[in-house]
Amino acid sequence: MDEEKFIEIHQLHQCFGTEEKGYYALEDVSLNIARGEFVTLIGHSGCGKSTLLNLVAGFQSPTKGGVIVAGNEVTGPGLDRAVVFQSHSLLPWLTVLENVRLAIDAVHPGKDQAFRNKEAMKYVSMVHLEAHVNKRPAQLSGGMRQRVGIARAFATDPAVLLLDEPFGALDALTRGAMQDELLELWEKNRKTVLMITHDVDEAVFLSDRIVILSNGPKATVAKVVKVDIPRPRTRGKVIDHPRYASIRKEVLQYLIKTSRSLVA
Repeated sequence: MDEEKFIEIHQLHQCFGTEEKGYYALEDVSLNIARGEFVTLIGHSGCGKSTLLNLVAGFQSPTKGGVIVAGNEVTGPGLDRAVVFQSHSLLPWLTVLENVRLAIDAVHPGKDQAFRNKEAMKYVSMVHLEAHVNKRPAQLSGGMRQRVGIARAFATDPAVLLLDEPFGALDALTRGAMQDELLELWEKNRKTVLMITHDVDEAVFLSDRIVILSNGPKATVAKVVKVDIPRPRTRGKVIDHPRYASIRKEVLQYLIKTSRSLVA
């Protein structure tokens, strides 16, 4: 297996409805992602970011083309790919520990309850929620709920982590703290990450590459921007790096230029 092509998205087309009368969300999207790479998708609303993520997750089947992960074609959802959504997607009647243990139960169905509780607790501790382990989602802040979702995703030990605007509903201060926490977790585990965001600063802070999709319909990869800022990163180091401003400007200039076509 080519480590530089850990995820292969090959000539992907996605049409909703018939090809004659349907809506073409994506057209001829090709992208390779290396093992352990952190890639963000960015673009205007309606450009097919979530559609592309859903195809990699296996929630939808492409009209044409395909997705290969670790040498295997994606034909449906699998434990090798974990998804964290903008909505926390926690079961409201379960505690923090029980929500995380759902993932452990799926991966280790034959293990006893003591083992599964211990494993779940390990991931709860990873996101610093030990003091809240017996609380239900309604008793948690928005940031805490997202941390539970991230812990549950990591608990399956996936090869690929798919993040669909996981911090989009959070206030600015909580969002910044969650970005720091995600980066810290990623540095320790180096999962392959594909993340959707609308936040250019978030993309620059977290990513190895930023993939900009063109406007829909028939969206495709319009531009790929390499974030050549050394790791490990802190927010201060990123902002002070001489490449920060130019990377940010390159992404923003493209988005501003293409926004005019949305209202033309």
